[in-house]
Amino acid sequence: MVERTLEQYLAACTRSAIHLEMRDGYTLNDPAYHAWQAGHRIDLNDRASWWRPWLQNIVNATARGVVIRRARIVSEPVSSYIRYEYDVTVPNVRAGEQVRWLPRRRATDLALPGNDFWLFDEEVLLVHHFSGDGDKVDSEIITKLSVVGFHVTAFGAVWERAIPHDQYRPE
Repeated sequence: MVERTLEQYLAACTRSAIHLEMRDGYTLNDPAYHAWQAGHRIDLNDRASWWRPWLQNIVNATARGVVIRRARIVSEPVSSYIRYEYDVTVPNVRAGEQVRWLPRRRATDLALPGNDFWLFDEEVLLVHHFSGDGDKVDSEIITKLSVVGFHVTAFGAVWERAIPHDQYRPE
């Protein structure tokens, strides 16, 4: 059972927050995704149009010295949803989040967890469970050291191979 929101876990974080995403689609009925499919793109010169509370959470955490890293393992050619995610990642980077992309074929020999996750200060693991259609159905908190350690190691292996956002070009 998750007792706090993602934002509360990030606010309590003091050193690091890492996030591993491994799906090729999330919440496919998201209105922002549908707008992107219809041709809407972020105008990076109009900050007010794309700034949102989550980004302020990133700014606040990084100002406290928290290092926030997100790695995405993606199939190539990328899905339409991953192309959308790529296009809307610049605001996260501008807020202070480090983002990298790993083509799935380069992850074949890595031991990876079965679910996406956030890990705060290498102590509190927030695991997300999704439906087949990409909707989040549940989350759980795990603090068992062996499980946390596995996730730390898995993320580190992905991060080492992954390509920084400004260098990755989705195929």
